[in-house]
Parts: sequence; C-alpha cells; structure tokens
Amino acid sequence: MELKEIISKEASPALGPYCHGRKYGSMIITSGQIPLTKEGEYIYEVKAATKLVLKNLISIVEAGGGSKNSVARVDIFVNSLDDFSAINETYAEFFGDYKPTRVCVQVEALPADVPLEASMLAFAEE
Repeated sequence: MELKEIISKEASPALGPYCHGRKYGSMIITSGQIPLTKEGEYIYEVKAATKLVLKNLISIVEAGGGSKNSVARVDIFVNSLDDFSAINETYAEFFGDYKPTRVCVQVEALPADVPLEASMLAFAEE
C-alpha cells in the first residue's frame, strides 16, 4: 500500500512543513488544525473556533474518502480546561448522535494563542 497525501481546498493552508493529512489504505490521519480561516484569520471565540476546527478537519477526512461517521478518534488540545463545556457543547452539536472516541488535554501553549487545536483519525468509506 502507498501512503498518499491528502489536501483539502476547504481547510486553512498548512502553516509549516506538513500536509493536511495522509491516507494509508483506508486509514486517514489528519494533521492538527487550529481555528484559522482560509483567508488567514484566527478565530478566538471558543464555540466558533471549535466549529471551524471540526469543519476543517472533516473537509480533510472527506478529501480522503471518509465522512463524519467514519471518524474513529478526535484528539483535542486546549489552552484552558475552563473552555471544556463550551467545546463539548459545540462538539456534540457537530457530531449529533455519532460519538467518536476522543482525547482532550490542556496544553501550555498553542500557535497564535488560539483556544484549541485538534486532529482526527478516520477511515475511508470505499
């Protein structure tokens, strides 16, 4: 099997020497996404930031042949666990009845002092 690069036209551009994601067989692994729009604007309000990050991640998963319902795991890194309930509320609205596995940890710092960064592990629906 070949390790293929995934690029989404919907997600914000990579800010460093990495790609949006990789696909190996049916497995899709995304890079971390921060709340950055395609136009280069950072979003700091927690609920709007969470929604944007999840939307960007799903666009990468979809570019690899997956969907919301093929997401196996979401890793979330937050600047402050004080934002945990707002992130949970937005996360629950985004995924609805589907519940991927998840990790959520507080970290010391994130790029541009954004409130969160997240990544996904998903599978293509081929």
